Amino acid sequence: MAPWDRLTAPSIRLPHPRGLLRYTVERDLPVTMPDGVTLLADRYVPTGVERPPTILVRTPYGRRGPAALANGLPFVPFGFQLVVQSARGTSGSGGEFDPLGSERDDGLATVEWLKRQPWFHGSFATYGASYLGYSAWAIAAEAGPALKAMSLQITASSFRDAAYVGGSFALESTLTWTDLTHRQQQRLGMLTAPLTARRRALRAARSGRPLAELDVLAGGRPMRFYQDLLANHGAPGRYWDRRDFSGTVGRVEAPVTLLGGWYDVFLPWQIKDYLALRGAGHTPYLTIGPWWHTDARHGLPGIRESLAWFRAHLQGDPSGLRADPVRLYITGAREWRHYRDWPPPGTRQVRWHLHGGPPGARGLGEDGPQDRPPSTYTFDPSDPTPALGGPTLLGSSRPVDNRPLERRPDVLAFTSPALTTDLDVIGPVGADLFVRSDREHTDFVVRLCDVAPDGTSRNVCEGGLRLPAAAEKPVGTRGVRRIAVDLWPTGHRFQRGHRVRVHVTSGAHPKVAANPGTGAPLATATTRMLEAHQELFHDPDHPSAIILPIAEHSPEAATPAPAEDAR
Repeated sequence: MAPWDRLTAPSIRLPHPRGLLRYTVERDLPVTMPDGVTLLADRYVPTGVERPPTILVRTPYGRRGPAALANGLPFVPFGFQLVVQSARGTSGSGGEFDPLGSERDDGLATVEWLKRQPWFHGSFATYGASYLGYSAWAIAAEAGPALKAMSLQITASSFRDAAYVGGSFALESTLTWTDLTHRQQQRLGMLTAPLTARRRALRAARSGRPLAELDVLAGGRPMRFYQDLLANHGAPGRYWDRRDFSGTVGRVEAPVTLLGGWYDVFLPWQIKDYLALRGAGHTPYLTIGPWWHTDARHGLPGIRESLAWFRAHLQGDPSGLRADPVRLYITGAREWRHYRDWPPPGTRQVRWHLHGGPPGARGLGEDGPQDRPPSTYTFDPSDPTPALGGPTLLGSSRPVDNRPLERRPDVLAFTSPALTTDLDVIGPVGADLFVRSDREHTDFVVRLCDVAPDGTSRNVCEGGLRLPAAAEKPVGTRGVRRIAVDLWPTGHRFQRGHRVRVHVTSGAHPKVAANPGTGAPLATATTRMLEAHQELFHDPDHPSAIILPIAEHSPEAATPAPAEDAR
């Protein structure tokens, strides 16, 4: 055995734990696809267990070394056999890696291979985070009754909307991930690529070069996936039809548990998967913590909850399952809360209106709109409004102080009076804005912040919308458009004495590509840029507002937790 194969399972607090088991490993099992390409898999087998159920993991990130822990190795000593397969074109598997494009066909062929093996005993589960979870969704609706459970973390059944956030282009995340997967197949790439990919992507994104050139600038040569995303931005057709499995989620029969983070890039679409399962009559579990995509803190909760899930649905031991399906960490309150559903029962959608005024005196509150002139700013795509925080694929997405951003003339900030009581905002957040621009093609970005008594203004959640968009509605004959902006969901307490702040701006660079104002295709758009002069209305006929889900009732259960622990 290699050293990493001798690792025991981590200390996981579960009722009635059985003694940890030793295991053996079978390397490089060949799995032939219908087109003749051979994919490689490793099988981990617990010793002394009759008819162990199987956990299937399909990954492009390698089968061994540090990846073994992320691939499910900790479950093996608890009586599960684990099959980890490298995706097409990665880590010795044949063919060419086509990100997102081969996971359904290759995954279903692997399931059929699995069923033919003499050591397969009729039931299996899928497990994984990020791309591994997406691979599981790709086969979930068609894997058949042998699929007994799914446990997926920081992932979604479709990455399409995460690549085109609000119709824009998630430049930093897409460029980072493309460079990461491109380099990891090189010598020592699994170790070095995660450390340098984001830095190279940010340097390229800030170069001012056309988007179509940034993959070469970051990675040294054209990268197929990045170019595909550019070419298919806003385009219907087969590219996304065969990569989007959100329409099949409601047909999944296996019990599903999902774990996400308030600052994860995939959270809105992970929650849509939860809602699709609920709409189909299922009872999935949902856990959301104060985590971002690469936050190591969600690793242990993910293992612990997955192990309880697999024990319940593959070994007939439900003792580790919690009573309430939804478990949320409420930032600001520093506690875990359990609920029956999402959105939590006992919340109401409340409009907090944006009040006009001079910079530094723009208000926010439940009181009605005020008859004041519109607020204005100019967005310059050659000097795009930056994003200081917010969800990103690699690196930290911890909330940061946004005061430097609020000093820019292209950011409108609306601030409430100091709160006299705690305000719990738990659920989906949106904005209903009345806007006018001298550009048909432009963006609007909305951000919710928590302002502490010392003035620190930390981002809570945000979202954006690229115009023209289906969500916009003409209002009257003055060129005013009514737009709906979806922000990230949240679970946050604004403490007594704090203030609520809302930003309205038109950029969040380099997280999303700056809108050049021309309507030109993304690939060449930065060769010509036009300023956009923006107006935000907040009078009684155009009552711009942010819509907050206010929790009115006590949760079913609340457990205090240290702010930095959240395990």
